[in-house]
Amino acid sequence: MSALTLSNTPVAAVRADAVVIGIAKGENGPALASGSPAAAAVDAAFGGRLASVLGTLGAKGGEDEITKLPAPADGLAAPLVLAVGLGTAPGEGTAFAPETLRRAAGAAARALSGTGHVALALPAGDAASLAAVAEGALLGAYAFTDFRGRKTKPGRNGKNGRKDPQPENGDRESAPPAGFTVLDADPADPAQRAAAERAGVLGEEVARARDLVNTPPNALNPAGFAATAQAAAKEHGVKAEVLDEQALAKGGYGGILGVGQGSASPPRLVRLGYTHPKADRTLALIGKGITYDSGGISLKPSGSNETMKCDMAGAAAVFVTVLAVARLGLPVNVTGWLALAENMPSGSATRPGDVLSMYSGKTVEVLNTDAEGRLVMADALTRACEESPDAVVDVATLTGAMIVALGKRIFGVMANDDAFRDLVHSSAEQAGEQSWPLPLPQELLDGMKSTVADVANVGDRMGGGLSAGLFLKEFVAEGVPWAHLDIAGPAFNEGGAFGYTPKGGTGSSVRTLVRLAERVADGALEG
Repeated sequence: MSALTLSNTPVAAVRADAVVIGIAKGENGPALASGSPAAAAVDAAFGGRLASVLGTLGAKGGEDEITKLPAPADGLAAPLVLAVGLGTAPGEGTAFAPETLRRAAGAAARALSGTGHVALALPAGDAASLAAVAEGALLGAYAFTDFRGRKTKPGRNGKNGRKDPQPENGDRESAPPAGFTVLDADPADPAQRAAAERAGVLGEEVARARDLVNTPPNALNPAGFAATAQAAAKEHGVKAEVLDEQALAKGGYGGILGVGQGSASPPRLVRLGYTHPKADRTLALIGKGITYDSGGISLKPSGSNETMKCDMAGAAAVFVTVLAVARLGLPVNVTGWLALAENMPSGSATRPGDVLSMYSGKTVEVLNTDAEGRLVMADALTRACEESPDAVVDVATLTGAMIVALGKRIFGVMANDDAFRDLVHSSAEQAGEQSWPLPLPQELLDGMKSTVADVANVGDRMGGGLSAGLFLKEFVAEGVPWAHLDIAGPAFNEGGAFGYTPKGGTGSSVRTLVRLAERVADGALEG
């Protein structure tokens, strides 16, 4: 993880490998973004002609646009200046939107892979702007290299006479910057220090979630995920309880067992618990943790299996959110439930037409074994509600229908309570994540009627994302505010990196859940 520091040292004296400044779209070309004395000093080092030079190089100031140029021989200690576009400048006296700064800092961090230390001279005149710049830089400074090949460098002997593995040149060049310094900041200011510390926690925990999502399924099965959760929970003072297949069978968790029974790697249910002595509210979070989803007997078609290691992104988000809340010491109690299973076809797998007896006592006719996430989530929802939390949120890469409806960058929010749905949606907006509130039309339940069980696990094809939400709602205790986040689109980025979002696992919804926990701690559920 890249280091983060705050500094009010003049930019000319800052020892860094690169300085990042912001530029905006102007009427006659790029213009230096206002709000950063350090950036103004960089401009002065160019004799006040920096914007003109950037324009000559083709820069226009569009969002996330990157232009690099060598620093002048005199006036700056750093050898490189990177200008990142911020788009159209806001009106006079108005700061750039936090998400604009977040994305710009992330784009700059990605463009500076292989660089040692980076000084950020972006507009960060208040704690909110500073937080956005710091978050963006740390989120953008991400690379997943755990499974890259290594080569042995001759003549370098390690312990026991073995040769130390050395990273490939490509790994070194793609490594994120080692550290960032946010300029124009006051290290002695409590609000700015708190913003930087929060950004550091978010950066580390989102990276942890991304790592889990990116880990190949042969290296992360349900038991391995549970063990990882236990170890991290112990490190950060969070209680962890793991139910293995025997405990699940004894407890009657038919949904989780039914999904996992076709795999050689048996399922798990993990409960994480963080408590604060001053908290009077409890938030329960449930995450779908299908460590690999083949579709089961209802096998996915060719071309749809390759990224199904990401089907545990909801559980990853819930896991790291509990850790983040604990590390931030938020005065709210949080439970995290990780419903972990591998959905595989075999002679012991659940068949289309089978009926499962769920933890709640309801029976479900399984018409499609590829609609498995709702089955494991239903058991976890019922169990979580037994502890009478003040609100429940579940997070899942649940339906392809949600991608069709909202695309690949927006997650859907459904709820049994409009006020709570709005709270979750606005928390996403504040965190810089894109979400959209969706309805739960009761008539769609008619499509999930079963002739042999209480309910079927799938309904009509149209509105499939909403039907899945309605199915989950059936397992939420009466009177408990509940929201369902379908993160199928943004959880895994199969396209090119953008802003602070890498290719692969993204850590979608983590920042939303942390922001929600902060607001619940501040009394958002009162009344």
